[in-house]
Amino acid sequence: MFGFGGRALAVAENHRWMSPNQRMDFAIMKALAKLKPEECEISFLPFNSSQDLEERRAQGYPKSDCNDQWQMIQGQFLNVSIMAIPCQCSVAPRGLAPNTRLNNGSMALITARNTSRPEFIKHLKRYASIKNQFNFPFVDTYTVEEVKVCPKSNSSGHHPEEDHGPHETASGNCFPWNVDGDLMQVASEVHVR
Repeated sequence: MFGFGGRALAVAENHRWMSPNQRMDFAIMKALAKLKPEECEISFLPFNSSQDLEERRAQGYPKSDCNDQWQMIQGQFLNVSIMAIPCQCSVAPRGLAPNTRLNNGSMALITARNTSRPEFIKHLKRYASIKNQFNFPFVDTYTVEEVKVCPKSNSSGHHPEEDHGPHETASGNCFPWNVDGDLMQVASEVHVR
C-alpha cells in the first residue's frame, strides 16, 4: 500500500508503546488528519488468461516482454494498493481485495484518486460492511500481472520526518510503503510482479 496505507503504518511504527488496537486507531486518525494526495505514475500489465500466458511462454517471451500491453495512469492518488490475496481481517471481513484469486497469478491494483476527506472516509468505512467498497467514482480496480508505481515528486506536502521519531528520520523524498504490514521507505519506482 502506498499513500494513506503507507503513512498510517509509518505513524503506527512510531507509537509502538501503545496497545495494537489503540495504535491502529491513532495512526488512522492522524493519517486522515494529514490526508494528502501523492502525484505518481502507475504502469501496469493487465492480467491475461493462463492460455495467453502459456502461448507467450511457448514463443519464448517472458511475461513482461509485451510492452505494447502496458497501460499507464497518472495523477494524484490518496492510496494505491496492490494485493495478491483477499487480506480478510476483522476490520475488513470481505477483505481489502475481495476479488483476488490465489490460483491464477493475478493481483488486484486498487487506486483511490484525490477526493474530499469525507468521501475517502466513506470509502474506508465500506471495507467493514458488505457494501462494495469500490463503488465510488474516485476508486478504480484492475486485475494485473505486474505494476510499477513511480512517485513523481514530494510536492504533495508529505514530509517523511513527521512520520518518524527523532532517531528514525527518513532522508530526501522517501515514501512510506506498507508491505505485508512492514514499513519500507522507498525513494524511487517500485515494481511488483
